[in-house]
Amino acid sequence: MKQLNTLKQPATSYANKLMVALRAQGVLDGEQQEAVERLQKKNRGQSVAQTLIDTGICEESVQKTVAQLSGMLFVKIDNENIDLEFVEKIGSSWCREHCIVPVKIEGKRYLAAQTPDAVFLAEGICCDQSAKMGQAIALRRDLESAIDVFDAQTRKIEPEIREEESGGELSLDLENATAEADSSPVVSFVSNMIATALRENASDIHYEPCDDRSRVRYRIDGVLHDLDDAPKRLHAAVVSRIKILANLDIAERRLPQDGRIRATILGRSLDLRVSTVPTPKGEKIVMRLLDDRNIRIGLDELGFRKEILEAWQKEVTAPNGIILVTGPTGCGKTTTLYSSLQSMDRKRLNISTVEDPVEYELDGITQIQVHDKIDMTFSRALRALLRQDPDVVLLGEIRDKETAGVAIQAAMTGHLVLSTLHTNDAPSSMTRLINIGVEPFLVASAVNAILAQRLARRVCQQCVKFEEPTPEELELLGGLTPEKIPHAVGCNQCRGSGYAGRLGIYELLLMNDELRDLIASNPTITTFRNRCIESGMQNLRIDGFAKLAEGLTTLDEILRLT
Repeated sequence: MKQLNTLKQPATSYANKLMVALRAQGVLDGEQQEAVERLQKKNRGQSVAQTLIDTGICEESVQKTVAQLSGMLFVKIDNENIDLEFVEKIGSSWCREHCIVPVKIEGKRYLAAQTPDAVFLAEGICCDQSAKMGQAIALRRDLESAIDVFDAQTRKIEPEIREEESGGELSLDLENATAEADSSPVVSFVSNMIATALRENASDIHYEPCDDRSRVRYRIDGVLHDLDDAPKRLHAAVVSRIKILANLDIAERRLPQDGRIRATILGRSLDLRVSTVPTPKGEKIVMRLLDDRNIRIGLDELGFRKEILEAWQKEVTAPNGIILVTGPTGCGKTTTLYSSLQSMDRKRLNISTVEDPVEYELDGITQIQVHDKIDMTFSRALRALLRQDPDVVLLGEIRDKETAGVAIQAAMTGHLVLSTLHTNDAPSSMTRLINIGVEPFLVASAVNAILAQRLARRVCQQCVKFEEPTPEELELLGGLTPEKIPHAVGCNQCRGSGYAGRLGIYELLLMNDELRDLIASNPTITTFRNRCIESGMQNLRIDGFAKLAEGLTTLDEILRLT
């Protein structure tokens, strides 16, 4: 068997072949190869492919090359090619345990896995001995998403609560609240609400009281979708159930509360940030889903154009200075920063973070939680970290003059500081720092780069329609003259929205001597922005139009965001 012969080669020979192939493709350079070889010596039990991915090499490039060297097929898994019939034969729990997914490609069955070794399990688990199973290599995130899909179908929670109980409001007495919250229909409803959010890749769940019902909305791809309702009589019990899970006070209904739930849904461990607010019709609850799979994304998968990605990767390997990521809440700043940290050599560098709250736990990184009530502020935590011999510090947010001052001090004494600001574009970040009280000359000398970003919805590839732009659209495109541009239509695959998934659009400001001199004179934001554009900065809209020309999103979406 060709694959088996490949695997029986000495590990060093196979590793060399893999790295030579990747270097020939231009995705691996000499410095990265040296880092991989050092890590391999320390982690002898780990495959060279996984080491390459861990050091920031594009997973898709690595896996395609692994498949080629092993004589296997590389597959992109989606809902259409999952072989649910074969899943029923071998069991979804077995698939999850071994991270293997049966797929059908052009009528032929394959078992897809992340490594060549894993797919040879096919020989021992074929339920139909007459079926010849091919072997395929796939991306880990595709495998996990596929497992969630058929896991949800084979173990779907069915809360029968719609018309189970007789009419009338549930009691609001405190002594009954806990018992009602623990009742089977309520427990099932809350579990199913979270499971639905997970299946739909929602970032937030909104549970809202209305006059005659309770409305459940899910934020999917940045937009709220009204997908479910619940009887109004269950509202108080559902709120109490969520509060119990989040360790909140179920007796307090007049004040806002914040908490956190750790749950395992569909085999995945999740953190949910819970926020409650009182309204005249009852308490409203919003839950934000924090799934660590969202941060296991390489920088090359976030939507950066090649020239911006190369410039950003160069900045995050600088020995010192401040790098800022800016944009509104929910625009993906944390994902960009965490992906940047994971592209660094975490074994060689001392990397620390100060966050409020610590959203995701990262291996090999020191993470500190801010607690304002005990005076554990950003500035105090950062000062403590500077005595811990750091190389890289991620600061959750620069909020005030004191924090900004300590961050600049750290940057000017040989540390690389990554942080966020809430501003509308990259140039505004400089004036924002000056306005909170930092001296202009300090801002000019400490800041290396600023990345402004937004998350645009990807147009659904199942129903997208390409049409020639109208004269009005060409005028909005400001000089671009594409032959055809995509338009969102809507289908069952995308819930009628015309969009599925998101990608980043970016505005990267790189500092140079001319801009530093200008900042030191404390210019107006208009003057500074114009000079940035003259220096080569491309704004968010231009990057969005580039994604439009590639057929990834629509003109309406770019205009909505920029």
